[in-house]
Amino acid sequence: MNCRSEILEVSVEGRQVEEAMLAVLHTILLHRSTGKFHYKKEGTYSIGTVGTQDIDCDFIEFTYVRVSSEELDRALHKAVSEFKDALRNSGSDGIGQVSLEFYQKKKSRWPFSDECIPWEVWTIKVNVVSLANEQERQICREKVGEKLGEKIINIVEVMNRHEYLPKMPTQSEVDNVFDTSLKDVQPYLYKISYQITDSLGTSVTTTMRRLIKDTLAL
Repeated sequence: MNCRSEILEVSVEGRQVEEAMLAVLHTILLHRSTGKFHYKKEGTYSIGTVGTQDIDCDFIEFTYVRVSSEELDRALHKAVSEFKDALRNSGSDGIGQVSLEFYQKKKSRWPFSDECIPWEVWTIKVNVVSLANEQERQICREKVGEKLGEKIINIVEVMNRHEYLPKMPTQSEVDNVFDTSLKDVQPYLYKISYQITDSLGTSVTTTMRRLIKDTLAL
């Protein structure tokens, strides 16, 4: 199985890291989640509905849509908070990346553990910029909102391609494809990891600073 890989880059102020990451991760999982499966008998099932809600950002001029699941939201908040703290404490000039990997399990014979086979990986590279004053922060609030909107459109375009998704499982195999631990939604199996590094490059940071300077010059 070939694993698809998508890379996004965002450049944000320190206080915008959490909201930007949540906007991206929630958007991806909105398109990679279903309602809960309700099996009647093997091979026959119905799928529950997935609620959504609009989230207004505090530090970015942006509103995004997420699955209406407090459990999923808490899981993403926890992962993003850990990344944000690691980024802040790293001393690596605010450069890091988060990976959201979707996978399915392949049962192995005893005594071996199940094999996890990734089929789609999203990597979000993050560059944190330092701003001099409130005027620059206000411009950054608007510019990051515009750039984030472009990223969300990009995500939706990728999701609309007719590419591989794990086939709908039978009742006995549903845990090999979906995370069934949540009570109100059923995302594809996923895991989130992060990396803090000073070797990602600063092209996006430079672009954001140039945008802010160009706006100030108007």
